[in-house]
Amino acid sequence: MDADIQGMRAFAVTAEELHFGRASARLFLSQQGLSKRVRRLEEALGTPLFERTTRAVELTAAGRRLLPLAVAALEAFDAAVREARAAPDPLRVDVYDERFTPLRMVRRAVERDPGLRVEPSMRQGLAVALPALRRREIDAAFGRVHDLPAPWPGELVHRLVRLEPLHAFVPEDHRLAGRAALRPADLREAGIAMPDPVGAAEWRGYLERLAERFGVPLRFTEPAVGQSHLVEQFLREKAAVGLGEMSIDAAGSGLRRIPIVEPEILMPWSVVWHRRDRRPSLRALLDRLPRPVLPEPSDPCRWLPDVDFLPPGA
Repeated sequence: MDADIQGMRAFAVTAEELHFGRASARLFLSQQGLSKRVRRLEEALGTPLFERTTRAVELTAAGRRLLPLAVAALEAFDAAVREARAAPDPLRVDVYDERFTPLRMVRRAVERDPGLRVEPSMRQGLAVALPALRRREIDAAFGRVHDLPAPWPGELVHRLVRLEPLHAFVPEDHRLAGRAALRPADLREAGIAMPDPVGAAEWRGYLERLAERFGVPLRFTEPAVGQSHLVEQFLREKAAVGLGEMSIDAAGSGLRRIPIVEPEILMPWSVVWHRRDRRPSLRALLDRLPRPVLPEPSDPCRWLPDVDFLPPGA
């Protein structure tokens, strides 16, 4: 019996998770099917690769020796399959939502490199996209890497790509509509009303930290489905203000977009990818994304949550 690629992949994923249930879910197998593949590989190699108890799964010495070689073999096999196809698969990139900066950044990257093929998805939250990224169902995702509901996955890498100023959005007949700029004191008086982020725990965490830092009343309304629904919700507000990215075009919507100053409120966007994904097209996309520099935490003119100056999970 020879070792096969299915058994090698089953071994590598199980070694990464050290849990047969999680590994079988990632591979879309039953636990029985996963166990059969691992056992077949162990029989082909003539040695056990895992020590299984009722409480834990650990690699044997042979398993520890095999793991880096198995990972390298799988990467070489996957690369060979991609090269053999008539055309490379498009990059599967989650851009969060149509109304946010990541979609515009990806569009600019594709315009600069016509050979870059991207298949976008919009899961409306990095917290929702990370499981798909871990399973390699997508190649990259955008979002804020803090205030997530689970610890940061060690197999994923992230890099800051944008610090987007947030502006206030109010109806044209709002009492603040004539202001050239708003300050935190104005937000405290008016309050902030925002659509419920639902699964986007990182965006909810950002808004709650903003409200706490500046003492601003924060109220969540029903979730917004697309930009037109967001505009409808903002138009209904006659006292509170909505927040949105500076780059959102409010022309003809009935809304006024007003900068927030002293300090400028920044939303940090990062791109996230799997550390074992070495596709040239992914590297090409990453190379075409900006590399902003965080301001000093003590900068009085620009604000983002203190936690965003730290690595995720710190």
